[in-house]
Amino acid sequence: MAKTLITGGTGFLGSHIVKQLIDAGEKNLRVMASSVPEWMTDEGVEACEGSVTNADDCASAVKGVSLIYHLAGKVSRDNADAAAMNSVHLQGTRILLEAATEAKVKTVVLASSSGTIAVSKKQEILDETYPAPMDLISRFAYYSSKYYQEKTALENFDGKGKKLVILNPSLLLGPGDERLSSTKPILDFLGRKIPFTPSGGLNFIDARDAVGAFLNAPTKGRHKEKYLIGAENMSFEKFFGRIERLSGIPAPSLKVPKSISVPAAGVIDSVFRNLNRTPPFEAKEVEQAELFWYFTSSKAKETLGLETRDPSETLHETIKYLRQNFLGEGVFSD
Repeated sequence: MAKTLITGGTGFLGSHIVKQLIDAGEKNLRVMASSVPEWMTDEGVEACEGSVTNADDCASAVKGVSLIYHLAGKVSRDNADAAAMNSVHLQGTRILLEAATEAKVKTVVLASSSGTIAVSKKQEILDETYPAPMDLISRFAYYSSKYYQEKTALENFDGKGKKLVILNPSLLLGPGDERLSSTKPILDFLGRKIPFTPSGGLNFIDARDAVGAFLNAPTKGRHKEKYLIGAENMSFEKFFGRIERLSGIPAPSLKVPKSISVPAAGVIDSVFRNLNRTPPFEAKEVEQAELFWYFTSSKAKETLGLETRDPSETLHETIKYLRQNFLGEGVFSD
């Protein structure tokens, strides 16, 4: 029987997709990653260790595959990692989809980012029809690489009998983020490492809820269309206030105007790097936090059946997971 391939299936979102597919009774799963954990192979998942940037690895991974969830990527808020991100997101996507075309794979679901569409200097609710804000995207290497990843996919996977669906999730929260690829801002909050409350706003979704849209995308998604996947728009002031109530850790009381915070963060970042020391926070993180990442997921709800839980539940379980696994709290509790 034809296989379902999940690239990057050991990451935060990928692990949840694999778990839910297993729970649904899927038996023909193959995960491509640098290393596949025992719990997956114990459940019958076929391990395919390798990289999407290697043509031979991709050729092996797509054999006998009818559906690919392409999640492999590199998350970094540091523009110094631009080359590494471009290698995985652009070159890796091209190599994988060329191999997929050769192997006659029918469907690809690509995990991109809401940041390729929904980012603005002002507080407004955007949707998939909003033109890509290249003046903002180009400032951040991660979002820029994801934008061009989408273009690479659209150019390399088209034709009769093929379907490419692009999903654009916002900040993924919830338990299970072993690499802190998405939940590090909350860990920083719990560790009292955030010095002030930014003036912008974000959108977030529980990773477990995002999975539902991914699993429905192969059958319900439309070819070459994008779907914004999110649950809640919140200002950082409200977001931090909610975390404060759930965690008992006070939110930063200091508020700094954008005209000061962004240049100051750049200066601090430069000073620390010149001293060969790690900055207390990324300058680009500060710049991003002064923007608004608001959008509506009405298209995904109507087409892909996206359903989301109460955001307080997501934040509570994120905090609980981070405290137990990274802060050592409750390790010896029953």
